[in-house]
Amino acid sequence: MVPDEKSIQKSYARKFSRTYLLLLLVLISILFYNVIQIFLIPILLAAVFSSLFYPLYEWLVRWFKGRQSLCAFVTCVALLLGMLIPFYGVAHLVSKEGIHAFNTALPEVKQIIKEGDAGLLGEIKTYPLINRIDFSKMDWQASLQDIATNLGGILTKVINKTSKGTFQVITDLFITLFTMFYFFRDGRKLVEHLKYLSPLDDAYEERLAHRFISVSRATLKGTLLIGVAQGTLGGLTLWICGVGSPILWGVVMVVLSVIPLIGAWLVLYPAAIIQLVVGNIWQGVAIILVTVLVITNIDNLLRPRLVGRDAGMHDLLIFFSTLGGISVFGIMGFIIGPVIAVFFLTILEIYSVEFKATLDIAQNAETSDADVDN
Repeated sequence: MVPDEKSIQKSYARKFSRTYLLLLLVLISILFYNVIQIFLIPILLAAVFSSLFYPLYEWLVRWFKGRQSLCAFVTCVALLLGMLIPFYGVAHLVSKEGIHAFNTALPEVKQIIKEGDAGLLGEIKTYPLINRIDFSKMDWQASLQDIATNLGGILTKVINKTSKGTFQVITDLFITLFTMFYFFRDGRKLVEHLKYLSPLDDAYEERLAHRFISVSRATLKGTLLIGVAQGTLGGLTLWICGVGSPILWGVVMVVLSVIPLIGAWLVLYPAAIIQLVVGNIWQGVAIILVTVLVITNIDNLLRPRLVGRDAGMHDLLIFFSTLGGISVFGIMGFIIGPVIAVFFLTILEIYSVEFKATLDIAQNAETSDADVDN
């Protein structure tokens, strides 16, 4: 049956309407992204944490006999208290040690300058490498004054940044918890609706969801465990060796351990060198040995197993995605970066499955052409 002109026009009109709808959808999506861009990180973090702690929410739903809103609220409050109580305790200790370190460091530096060659400076000058430097032309008092002035300016900037950063952190935390409440309560409906809108096969959608949960769990579990282990051992090592502010430096080591190939050694090696310079030989040697034999190997042994194995990614990709995520999204990028990377890998896997026949034909054609050329 030959279609008449009217049916052809209707077909063209329908195609034009669908094309226009898709273009309009893309345009509105871009505009909508610009609207919610500032909330993107809290939303992504809410999705990660709600997927990880969804079993806890389901257990509470069974315990509270199906009261979903109450269970979502209780779960969010429990997670908030579980984060804030340890954070407040550690932050209180770190702030005390930081203030103490600042109050004691400057007088000690002044005392060293006052003693001159009769004190630590004279001992340092006896080292062969240092002995080649002419210290007679250096104005130590002026240098000390410059250091104190610059340090005061740096502290002022840090306080200002910290005040602004604290407000930003509180805002992001509120948005994350607010979003998590609805993800817990309506998460299953949202996932089902997204699956309905997605043209992908159900098996591919399940794979994407599974990889999202696995890489989130692996990144949090692996990175946090490694950071806490390195920071704790590093802080204990400094405390045993008599280095001041071990809790402060331990927290710094935890933060540095988030970054692959960067970790506690960035604090411990300088501390060991300082101990050796001031004459505390066994302390400096002990710090170096513990760093080389124990703390460094924590990252080398545990990260591939805790992060790479569960996430299903190569160590190199974990390294680049973590650093890239931190540079783009801030400190929480150590979670978001690997999640985006695993989505990319999963889409590549789906592509290789869907277009396997075409890819095989292209590969065979290239092989045949190469044989002909030879």
